[in-house]
Amino acid sequence: MSSAASANQRPRPGRPRLTPPLLAGPPREQVLEAAARLFTSKGYAATSTREIAEAVGIRQASLYYHFTGKGEIVTELLSRTIRPTMDSVARIESLTEDPETALYLVALSDVRTLASAPHNIGWLYLAPDVAQVEGFDEFTAARDALAATYARLASRIATVDALGSIGPARLGEKLVHTVEEVIGLRNAGHRINMDDAAWIASSCLRLCGVDNARVELAVRDAEEFLDEIDGGRP
Repeated sequence: MSSAASANQRPRPGRPRLTPPLLAGPPREQVLEAAARLFTSKGYAATSTREIAEAVGIRQASLYYHFTGKGEIVTELLSRTIRPTMDSVARIESLTEDPETALYLVALSDVRTLASAPHNIGWLYLAPDVAQVEGFDEFTAARDALAATYARLASRIATVDALGSIGPARLGEKLVHTVEEVIGLRNAGHRINMDDAAWIASSCLRLCGVDNARVELAVRDAEEFLDEIDGGRP
């Protein structure tokens, strides 16, 4: 084969960036980071895919290599506010047989996930325009599954007074709402530290009717498992 024929068969280089990389990480992660910043500062509807691409330093057409559009981007960002907690449940339950410690650790993992999410993306699930995007029902199904997990764990420790007439399912939803206070705190400019996270997770036990002495015991017991669950994320 001639050298000219070989040259003709060489793959063409990919379409170059508009600018050098503006953000760190793989291109897909750069798109998510840029979108999170724009969605939370401008709003979902007011942000275009062109703006996201420009914030990354790529052409708009290149963005569609990674995502079909804004809807897929925002649902992926929202899913990341739930997925780490759901992924940690089995691990938590393998580490401790104490139901109070397990519930505390799940709530703590949930709080820390919301607290560390880029640009407080969690608040977008309440935005009417986001609720209309294709794929949003997948996020709501994941959130419902998280509430069901809380309900299952809470049913093992909740007192009769705590359950009252609402039952485990409603209690599970109340626990999710308790954890989601993180979103409002972040919107108010409050940085969630470990003490805040522990207080919110402890509140979940108290909503189940667990007395203070047992709450404190669960918190102490949970400390030995933190590094094994998520590497001691700050």
